[in-house]
Amino acid sequence: MNEVWHGLLHALGIAGSMTWQVTWSLILGFTLSAIIEALVRKSTIARLLPDDRPRSLATATALGAASSSCSYAAVALARSLLRKGADFTAAMAFQFASTNLVIELGLILGLLLGWQFTAAEFVGGPFMIVLLALIFRRFLSRRLRDEAREQADKAVAGSMEGHAAMDMSVAGSGSFWRRLANPRGFTSVSHNFVMEWAAVIRDIVIGLLIAGAAAAWIPDSFWRQLFFSDHPLAAKIWGPIIGPIVAVLAFVCSIGNVPLAAVLWNGGISFGGVVSFIFADLIIIPIIIIYAKYYGRRMALYLTGTFYVTMVAAGYVIELVFTPLHLIPTGTRHALVGEDGIRWNYTTWLNIVFLLFALVLLLRFFATGGRQMLAMMGGSPATDGHEHHSEHTEHGDAEGESSSQDAGQRPNRAH
Repeated sequence: MNEVWHGLLHALGIAGSMTWQVTWSLILGFTLSAIIEALVRKSTIARLLPDDRPRSLATATALGAASSSCSYAAVALARSLLRKGADFTAAMAFQFASTNLVIELGLILGLLLGWQFTAAEFVGGPFMIVLLALIFRRFLSRRLRDEAREQADKAVAGSMEGHAAMDMSVAGSGSFWRRLANPRGFTSVSHNFVMEWAAVIRDIVIGLLIAGAAAAWIPDSFWRQLFFSDHPLAAKIWGPIIGPIVAVLAFVCSIGNVPLAAVLWNGGISFGGVVSFIFADLIIIPIIIIYAKYYGRRMALYLTGTFYVTMVAAGYVIELVFTPLHLIPTGTRHALVGEDGIRWNYTTWLNIVFLLFALVLLLRFFATGGRQMLAMMGGSPATDGHEHHSEHTEHGDAEGESSSQDAGQRPNRAH
């Protein structure tokens, strides 16, 4: 029994240490994302994605990268965009970028694994979107596409519809800094910041606990055998294939799978395997079930298959591109998986500063109608596709702004 408790405490200790290592980077990433979301209205996104031409796909990628990093919210928002008239391929490109090209993912990858993995994210992500668009254009039938749109219009409940429908951007005109450097901008940033955390906190916690358990309980010999680490060529071929499968079995989505990616990298998975694993958050079983509800079973199977193919292909491309450029880390692998514990160093100072800043945003959030927004987060099929607006107007003081926002958070139907 003592050994069991010791093992459990060891796993929790590693998870806690990894949490401490990434806290400041997560707060910074979510803050930058919140600032961008404060300036981009969701109501304008759908009309910017009318087809699957390169311009629309590039727009979808850019707007997705500036959107939510929660896989469930990204999937819900993609369905919402489709119902508003966006092209199916462009909506899927937006969904990909929302989870695989966001700022916070790049920051935590760089912190735990190294800057090379962040570079791989921003090279592999656009490649996957281009490949997905080509596959859809060549193999996705008009009939299946129409069936998916018809099913989407039924507004079957999935997850995070309320969060996907909320528009917390700053209304009005003016420069970038003028819209942010006022009470309305500060409120908008606080709303986006806290709602993003509320959307992904479950996956982050689960991911850290799984990573801690894997680092503490699974011996390195198991990973080396699973990933063929003693056979370099076989490891490079097998890594991108097995990476997404491990992600599916782990049930972790969004940035919550990065801590486990660090464990897998230390265990011997190939560089391309890590990339494929990171990108596989959109094919975990709960997400596949939501695809079936949103678009029908046939489309759910089609999306799962094509997504898996693009993820594997991205892993291979990254290996082929990064190897001759000497961008793949060599030698002993030292991804941060919490062995060093919590120390009084620059990480601690950064965490203190950013935690205080997060507290300020949290207080602002609850002072301006945030509690009602959290209650509406799950949403309902009846309101999906109609935005919940947070109108940050150009008039009124902070108190009046709070009242207008409380009213503005009630669902409005746009016909």
